[in-house]
Amino acid sequence: MIEAELKARVRDPEDVMSRLEARCPGRAEVYQDTYFDDAAGALMGEDRELRVRTVHGQDSTRSVLTYKGARLDASGSKPEHETVVDDPDAMRAVLLGLGYVVAIAFEKRCRNYAFDAAGRRMLATLVRVKELDETFVEVETLVEDETELSRALNDVRAVLTDLGIDGSDLTNELYTDAVKSRRAATPAGPPGA
Repeated sequence: MIEAELKARVRDPEDVMSRLEARCPGRAEVYQDTYFDDAAGALMGEDRELRVRTVHGQDSTRSVLTYKGARLDASGSKPEHETVVDDPDAMRAVLLGLGYVVAIAFEKRCRNYAFDAAGRRMLATLVRVKELDETFVEVETLVEDETELSRALNDVRAVLTDLGIDGSDLTNELYTDAVKSRRAATPAGPPGA
């Protein structure tokens, strides 16, 4: 499967949330994401991702293991393979045992909206990452192969337009890169603090 997705910075989070709530009720979730790589950083160096995500919702907690291949185009859309993980601690231990290392871990506060648009199942997510101090919106749909990608992205763009998102706010910067950059720019406190 390919995740046809566009991400944008949100200038007016309350307005976008109001427009999404008019489509369907949102669900608040907290994502705890841990990204793995080999010691040389080859996966991320090749624009690939290996992640264990635990999602804490109001009524349940679930975990998934995700592998994403390199971006297929400028939109940032990637082939994605995901499976449910019953024991995320055991999955992390497996990955560490195989020689992977934790490349980065961070938390995302999300509000998810699942709805149909243009004959497709869509997921829109409002995202806040503490280190970034910005709100983002991601809109995605899944397609079988690259032949469907362009049309799917047009449908995703139409949803973003309906949400009042301007094309100039689109970004394909990965959260992993943005968080690493912000952490590198923030001086550490004194030793022992």
